[in-house]
Amino acid sequence: MKYLYNCSIRAFSLAIALAAPFHRKARLLHRGRKGLLRRIERAETAASSAGGGLQTIWVHCASLGEFEQGRPLIEAIRAKHPVGTPDYRRIVLTFYSPSGYEIRKNYPEADAIYYLPADTPRNARRFVRAVRPELAVFVKYEYWHNYLSALREFGAKSCVVSAIFRPDTVFFRNGAMGRFMRRTIGLLDRFFVQNEDSARLLGSIGFGPERVTVSGDTRFDRVAALAASAATREMPWVETFVEGVQRPVMVCGSTWGPDEEILLELMHARPEMKFIVAPHELESARIDSLIARSGRKGVRYTHLAASGDGSTEILREATLLVIDTIGMLSGVYRYGQLAYIGGGFGRGIHNTLEAATWGIPVLFGPKYEAFAEAVELVALGAAASVSGAEELKATVAAWTDDPEKLRERGASAAEYVRSRAGATQKILGALGL
Repeated sequence: MKYLYNCSIRAFSLAIALAAPFHRKARLLHRGRKGLLRRIERAETAASSAGGGLQTIWVHCASLGEFEQGRPLIEAIRAKHPVGTPDYRRIVLTFYSPSGYEIRKNYPEADAIYYLPADTPRNARRFVRAVRPELAVFVKYEYWHNYLSALREFGAKSCVVSAIFRPDTVFFRNGAMGRFMRRTIGLLDRFFVQNEDSARLLGSIGFGPERVTVSGDTRFDRVAALAASAATREMPWVETFVEGVQRPVMVCGSTWGPDEEILLELMHARPEMKFIVAPHELESARIDSLIARSGRKGVRYTHLAASGDGSTEILREATLLVIDTIGMLSGVYRYGQLAYIGGGFGRGIHNTLEAATWGIPVLFGPKYEAFAEAVELVALGAAASVSGAEELKATVAAWTDDPEKLRERGASAAEYVRSRAGATQKILGALGL
């Protein structure tokens, strides 16, 4: 099975190279991996020479979502072991996906940020020998067999944080692949899981409480910190847009095409409401089409600067504001009274907690049951799933026609987030950091 695994890793790398001329993400990944290990070895050798053998913690995130999940841990480590102190820890951050690396390659709290080289035995050994981590932290998933083997050979500790396991995943299946993946995760020293169900599942395949800790999800710490920091940052154009609005403002985050189709019907049905939409993909033509099809006075956030002094009047007249830039959404949610989270008509919904932490109830499409926080928010009445435009319109009408009940739903959402914070400190304590 290991031979087939290694063959599949090499085959996928070849597929990325062949797809690079035609696909942007494949191109970024292919370019990012060219000469990557040589660059890492040079950089790490220089860092080791300058730092005099500093202890290193390696944090791996698949993409941007996992980075946001791991970020509270990185920043807590940095706060406890600051630069210039005898207890300083060097932090190396890696990404698998271009959507994580390209956006966060200049993240200041990490000492070095790299793409993760493909998981071949040779690559894994070279990477681990270059970085020389005392601890490797994998965020949520990505169980790379050769990297975990190389870490074990090197004598480094390894763990996964904010992990969640489900009975239908490969680790709990019969057959060669199931056995191979159980051996793979068996190379980890510690599991920090989100819930008791995950702990029970791991127990059923031989991982007991000495290796498994129910610590919760670090995303709750991240969104709580986001709300605290964003509350101090002014967003004057967004404030102008919502100023004096009598009916609720709906913030629609990380929307895809199918989400926008039903949202357009809601916009046509509720002309008195204002909408803030932050699409997941920021192609200019698609955004212009969204504004045109809405039949509303719409404005793109990035075009406001060109309006000069006229931007205030434009925003007061507009009923649709499109956030066509990255990095604002988590703070924008505070200006809404309810939110719609995209992705639920595709592979699965995006981050509901960024909205819930501001005390607003959330709506999303039908594909949400793999996300524990979404299931729990629905059970609390702080969220609802809709299967199409008619259900969306009916749910929004029911919620907005009872302002007091709407506030109660939002308060339940905020309390849910608050009550589940604290995973980061549990993990740090267990790891002795």
